[in-house]
Amino acid sequence: MTEPARPRGMGALSLAAWVVAALLLSLTVGLVWGTEDTSVARAFSDATSLDRLILLHVRLPRALLAIVAGAALSGSGVALQSVLRNPLAEPYILGVSGGAALGATLALLFGLGTVAWLGAMLLPVCALAGGLLATFLVLGITRRGHGRGAELLLAGVVLNAIASGAITFIKTVISAAKAQELLFWLTGFLDVPSTPSLVALAVYVALGLGLLAYDAPRLNLLALGDESAAALGVDVQRLTVRVLVACSLLTGAVVSMTGLIGFVGLVVPHALRRVMGPDVRRLLPLSAAFGGVLLVLCDAASRSMFRVFHTEPPVGAITALVGGPVFLALLYRRRSR
Repeated sequence: MTEPARPRGMGALSLAAWVVAALLLSLTVGLVWGTEDTSVARAFSDATSLDRLILLHVRLPRALLAIVAGAALSGSGVALQSVLRNPLAEPYILGVSGGAALGATLALLFGLGTVAWLGAMLLPVCALAGGLLATFLVLGITRRGHGRGAELLLAGVVLNAIASGAITFIKTVISAAKAQELLFWLTGFLDVPSTPSLVALAVYVALGLGLLAYDAPRLNLLALGDESAAALGVDVQRLTVRVLVACSLLTGAVVSMTGLIGFVGLVVPHALRRVMGPDVRRLLPLSAAFGGVLLVLCDAASRSMFRVFHTEPPVGAITALVGGPVFLALLYRRRSR
């Protein structure tokens, strides 16, 4: 047997160093790049300076949220693409994000997000329930096609449309102030409501990524086909359920905090797979790290646009502008084969 091909020119330590460097660089960009020029030196030398307030209480939590959210979305993308054997699979496209958004919207409608300290935990739980429901609906609809063809994408689009319609209906029956708040949340902003909320999100994401990392070797075997993987000892049905639950956990947690941010789980895994190969054991941590990097950079670009347009576009719009063309290119390549 020939030894599996290793990533070109990079060992594990080199990869770890590149990941850490990329995260630190993106974090630095997220701190210093924004609507106003700030000085890191002045922020740390003068405890009363406005720069210190902006960097430590506004930009740092926002950059940390971007890293955590990007890691969750990109890690989910890797796992969904592996378990469904479809390179176009991604939480936003499959309707998982839409279902999670509807679940969180219903929680906000009934005031569950404001129940003292439990709100930080209840919103992700409701979003998780919505994401799980959307996931299993999509798989149920596409069961005859084994959930891996074009029907999968069409079902995701339909469920997203249904969720969007339900959310729009909810916006029309609540007060104008709540409707405006809901609209702001759904467009994908990285505002941190509180430190406990950020900590709760980090816990959810760590749990979800840990579950996916545990199943990474078995996800590699799925590339051989369901029958071959089963012959090698993989319980394909249980593995699929575990991965879908973990991805719904990750997506629901992120959506409950940031609203809808699409295509991060498509762009990053696709780019890294071309460079690193399909090994999920390597691809998962790298995609999680660089998903955070991408979202920090998109958020910094969004904030910087304030200088030109005098308003800050949502980061979800930036990721859509980046990821939409990538999705169309991948779809065209699959259709032309």
